[in-house]
Amino acid sequence: MERSFRQALIKRDIGDDDIFPRRFGVNAVFDVEPRNVWGVDVARTKPAEEGGAWAYDPPLKTEADFDRLRFPVIRYNAEATQRAMDRAHEVLGDILPVERVCPPPVPGACHPTLGHVAADLLGLEQMMMDLVMAPELAHRLMAHVRDGALRALDQLEASGVMTPNANGPMYCFDPIGPAGPVTAKNCVCAANSQEFDQVSPAMWEEFCLQYQKPIFARYGLAAYGCCENLTHKISGVLSIPNLRIFVCSAWTNLDTVLEKVGPQYVIMWRQKASDVVFPHSVRELKRQLDEGVDKLKGRRFQIVLRELQTLAGHPDRLHVWTRLAKEAAARNA
Repeated sequence: MERSFRQALIKRDIGDDDIFPRRFGVNAVFDVEPRNVWGVDVARTKPAEEGGAWAYDPPLKTEADFDRLRFPVIRYNAEATQRAMDRAHEVLGDILPVERVCPPPVPGACHPTLGHVAADLLGLEQMMMDLVMAPELAHRLMAHVRDGALRALDQLEASGVMTPNANGPMYCFDPIGPAGPVTAKNCVCAANSQEFDQVSPAMWEEFCLQYQKPIFARYGLAAYGCCENLTHKISGVLSIPNLRIFVCSAWTNLDTVLEKVGPQYVIMWRQKASDVVFPHSVRELKRQLDEGVDKLKGRRFQIVLRELQTLAGHPDRLHVWTRLAKEAAARNA
């Protein structure tokens, strides 16, 4: 709790558009069976020397291993949730109200991206090989993780404790969907296809997007993309019926996005962290932002900086970049 509050103070000082809730959210506790989620263990090999990198040891090594896969079952643990609520209330007293929250998805059980689960189970290199050499196995795996995600979403909705997730900062909307008990129709589905970045648009649609679409259909709105290059996959993304946000990564061509993505969508224009952190000139930061925002003028857009690992000796860089980004956006609002 203290770490989250300290982070909030840092973000408040930076001055970006992060949203600070008026209540302290305590995540609902769910028990997941099997404990390894999919019935098989994703292992890691130890590095050969101290300081070296570990590697995944995926469990699906033969076709027979696919028969060991199971579907995750999630069950709401009311007692564990109440204990967490009581602890939070004891610490905070009357300083900040405590609220149980349960935004989808439940970690590890029903995330709509699917590709990262498949890569964990099969290994990313083997998964990409199977798209060509053993497509029936690739389809079998993607269908399994899709069905597992849909089943888990059913169980989450049936628990009756789901809460809306469209409260930011990147995915902040007015209330979505019908009134009444909260379901996925009151939420936004944010997914991506980073594991399929290097495959063709046709192969991505066949082995990834078609398996994600039934999950998107359960939600009120959808946002698509992360760090992958979607320049040649825009038409596929736009085929998602309830799409609201198109994520234009630093590797996706902004001009092409503006040409093909209509004004009814929000463009989330993501910045490359290295382009923000390493330039020594503030003038260069301003130029990059101004050029992009000038192109985005008249459109609904967000400017998002993600995946920062270092400030490279520029401790004030986030403060400066945030100020420049807000100024650029204000000029073109």
